[in-house]
Amino acid sequence: MYAIFKNGGKQYKVVEGSIVLLDKMSLEPKSKVELNEVLAIVNGDKAQIGEPFVKGAKIEAEVINEGRGKKVVTFKKRRRKDSKTKRGFRRDFTRVKILKIVAK
Repeated sequence: MYAIFKNGGKQYKVVEGSIVLLDKMSLEPKSKVELNEVLAIVNGDKAQIGEPFVKGAKIEAEVINEGRGKKVVTFKKRRRKDSKTKRGFRRDFTRVKILKIVAK
């Protein structure tokens, strides 16, 4: 059984027990989170597809920790123009563990 849900403009495919990096939520470790924007739930041959979300479905998760990802560097160079830009950023994330997928 797996589910597809939306968080922060991105879609994630998860099974129970998996660990996912979501956008920063500013929550304490060991706190519980309910993710209600479930797009689809697939259990063997049966599939529930939402329009846009599956009614009564939710994903229960537990916050493990928060952190920052590796630095991503963007570098643009225009040849023969003496023009270049170098920028970087680090993504803030919340690491959560999927405890339960609840379908109606």
